Amino acid sequence: MNVEESTELTWFKSSYSTGQGGECIEIALAWRKSSYSAGDGGECVEVAACPTTIHVRDSKQPPATAPTLAVSAAAWESFLGFALRT
Repeated sequence: MNVEESTELTWFKSSYSTGQGGECIEIALAWRKSSYSAGDGGECVEVAACPTTIHVRDSKQPPATAPTLAVSAAAWESFLGFALRT
């Protein structure tokens, strides 16, 4: 799967942060859309790579609420190895 570079960061606030501004931490994920995703909104898959985890989501969903799948880097590498063989 080819992946297009993206400069957009999506920020997420920790669920442990309080609503009054205390203990706030946010993380940013740089999402990249697959070059195999159609431009008309179909088959859109995005990935965000972190040092130990790969996040995958459906880019047709709103970024702030889209469910994500998180897998280890080793599991992602195994998946890609399998997918490239087929």
